[in-house]
Amino acid sequence: MRRSISLALSIGLALATPVAAQQGSGSQAAGSPSIGQACQADVHRQFDFWLGEWKVTNPDGQEIGRNTISRVADGCGLLEEWRAAGGGTGNSLNTYDPATGMWSQRWVGGGGARLWLEGGLEGDAMVLSGRRDTPKGEVVDRITWTPMDDGRVEQRWDQSFDDGETWTTGFRGLYERVEAGGS
Repeated sequence: MRRSISLALSIGLALATPVAAQQGSGSQAAGSPSIGQACQADVHRQFDFWLGEWKVTNPDGQEIGRNTISRVADGCGLLEEWRAAGGGTGNSLNTYDPATGMWSQRWVGGGGARLWLEGGLEGDAMVLSGRRDTPKGEVVDRITWTPMDDGRVEQRWDQSFDDGETWTTGFRGLYERVEAGGS
């Protein structure tokens, strides 16, 4: 619990610190894809297939939202900025932790929903999972991002209410890149 609070405070402070202060005097201009000394190893690039500006559709092709994934903290993290077609928003911070050898995602939605997930690459897919309490009981969330041969990314969110015995897919989105200034 203490570690989670400390991490949340650290993330909050990092996000609240002005960009110029985070970059220091020798860093590249804001918005550039700089990679800091601490995060140059290949393992820090494992989730880079998710970087970009995306239109997200359901399997029927209906647009369900837009998502922007960008590098932050001199390349040590990925920031997700979700905008649902219905108006909801959410953000996540994704980072590789060399101490645990795992990726983590901390998500917070505009309605107060939050997910704390950890995991890593399984084949070509990034798979992160975590447990949380809900009114229905404890749920295991497992989210898988799979890069596709055509440049799209599939995101699938599965949930289990019986400790992984059975799974239900609650979300499946197909990410298609949006060209700068495009629709």
